[in-house]
Amino acid sequence: MTSPTITVRTIKTYTVTPRPTPEVPRQLHLSAWDVGMLSAHYIQRGLLFTYPPDLLAGQIIELLRSSLEETLFHFYPLSGRLRVVSCEGGGVTCHVEVGCEGDGAEFVHAVADEIRVLDVEATDGQDLPKFLKEFFPLDLVHAVNFDGCTNPLLTIQVTELIGGIFIGCAFNHVIGDGTSFWHFFDAWAEITRCKAVGNEVILSQPPVHDRWFIGGYGEPPIKLPYSSPAEFVVRPSTPLLREKMFHFSSESLANLKERVNQEYGKGIISTIQALSALMWRSITRARCCPPDQKTSCQLVIQNRTRLRPPLSPNYFGNSLSY
Repeated sequence: MTSPTITVRTIKTYTVTPRPTPEVPRQLHLSAWDVGMLSAHYIQRGLLFTYPPDLLAGQIIELLRSSLEETLFHFYPLSGRLRVVSCEGGGVTCHVEVGCEGDGAEFVHAVADEIRVLDVEATDGQDLPKFLKEFFPLDLVHAVNFDGCTNPLLTIQVTELIGGIFIGCAFNHVIGDGTSFWHFFDAWAEITRCKAVGNEVILSQPPVHDRWFIGGYGEPPIKLPYSSPAEFVVRPSTPLLREKMFHFSSESLANLKERVNQEYGKGIISTIQALSALMWRSITRARCCPPDQKTSCQLVIQNRTRLRPPLSPNYFGNSLSY
């Protein structure tokens, strides 16, 4: 499929603050996992929806925006900003924290007049449509998480299409990991559904904002041995990459897992291990590496249930193992 040439028009940009205003601490300290994300990029995820039969596009936009206000009441760090605080003792150390002053998240209403829902759906194994990047907040495409000192920690762009909408999200990785992002998004969806039918909003899985710190390593804040952000913020250059999407059916994954365990694993190799091995072998082959070159594949997993004692599954922040 040839990607159509399009222009995404921004209709209006809103600053969305929590409603009602939460009574919360004015600062949120960062854990070691959080601090380690300062030079990483924002988490960017998008979801495609067809229009429901009983709502117009304008009604959907307003419902999403007003529901976001109530969602931010529960996920209040997302409406704050990062800030650097110089520590006492000559200014040779500093720490980064979240200022929970209610600066607000950003909500962008946009329109792509010529794009259909079918145009967005990538065909299995083909390049993703080039216009897809325009469905995300462009100001944050190259931003690192430290830029959350001046940029919103959460920006959402809702783009009207022919037959549906695309919701593109940019979520500051210092505030939380992928598990936290989907926790936020599920909560937003839950609140939106309740408001759409006039039900009382009672969030089923409220987030836990108490940051976890390793015992015996001092109290927060985590002090960095630098006097200026320029000394610890790295801005990696990202080459232009081709992107494709591949779909593995549940049946093909089950067959792959069964085959691997029959040949090598004695029943102990999981689905994700089997798929990761297949992908890494294919990637290594495509790179035409020398036969004696060593390669490695690193996976990141959330570890809330692996700590002793375990963290709450609703822990909102970064909790990762490599």
